[in-house]
Amino acid sequence: MSREIIHTDKAPKAIGPYSQAVKAGNLVFTSGQLPINPATGEIKGDMTAQTRQTLENLKAVIEAAGGTLQDAVKATVFITDLKEFAAMNAVYAEFFPNRPPARSTVEVSGLARGALVEIEAVAVIGDRE
Repeated sequence: MSREIIHTDKAPKAIGPYSQAVKAGNLVFTSGQLPINPATGEIKGDMTAQTRQTLENLKAVIEAAGGTLQDAVKATVFITDLKEFAAMNAVYAEFFPNRPPARSTVEVSGLARGALVEIEAVAVIGDRE
């Protein structure tokens, strides 16, 4: 099975020894995306703004692999406060209006760079019905 490292300047650079995503065959495994603005390197805003930026970054990575967010089959959301679940979920629903992927949401004690949210996904590219 082929293995391809995915990189795009439309999402933040990796801040450690990892890839933005790896494509193995028609599967794409993204690293957790933070709400870092790729142009400025900054994290700004509340849960709503941070979730939107995080999903824009996730979208850019999956698109760099040749897919769309609609190709996502599993997402994992890490948030620092489950009381913010509704705010995160409202933005998430905008990005996945139809046939959303399976999802887990987990509260964590902290995220890199003080982010409020991080999202990773697995996508299947080229296998649309």
